[in-house]
Amino acid sequence: MPAGEVPPQRESPEELPQRKFGSGQMFVPAEEDPRSPGGFPDERPLLVGYLRDYRLTIELKCSGLDPAALARRSVPPSNLSLLGLLRHLAEAESLWFREVMSGQSPTPLYRRPDDRDAAFNDAAPDPAQVEQAWAAWREEVRFAERFVDGAPSFEVTGTMRDGMVLNLREVLVHMIEEYARHAGHADLLRERIDGRVGL
Repeated sequence: MPAGEVPPQRESPEELPQRKFGSGQMFVPAEEDPRSPGGFPDERPLLVGYLRDYRLTIELKCSGLDPAALARRSVPPSNLSLLGLLRHLAEAESLWFREVMSGQSPTPLYRRPDDRDAAFNDAAPDPAQVEQAWAAWREEVRFAERFVDGAPSFEVTGTMRDGMVLNLREVLVHMIEEYARHAGHADLLRERIDGRVGL
């Protein structure tokens, strides 16, 4: 190990939380699960439905935790935390729906010129910060949902900072990908916090 490098934290099996499912292989019992059962009839409800369900998955994985648990970087040496993911996803919603698709110039929610990863790096166990993060994420989701609901088709286009033009279909698929990736991160983070696992 190079001089000065901190060895990885090792926990004994007694220190690790016990794995526990909400119900069967699910995070929560079926009657408490707000996500859809699938079976979307065509493209619009399919893409909108999958994105909605992944947003709800992030909410579920963050549910029932206090600020300290939400801000815990439970998979060292990663800087990821559930609170950091929530802040990052609020920024992603703002970037793709406010900036790219709507042509606005929103003030960055967390990113700073000196730290692109401030959404993660500055996540702290502060109740006011947690409340702000939830409010920001929910507002950005509401904006995105209103935009998509009002779009006449998925051929509506937006322009990225580099001039690349994308249609709404591509943005929705990208956001599904973004949430799916981070839902996987959230699975591991939550399991290390209190052992809760499940789809």
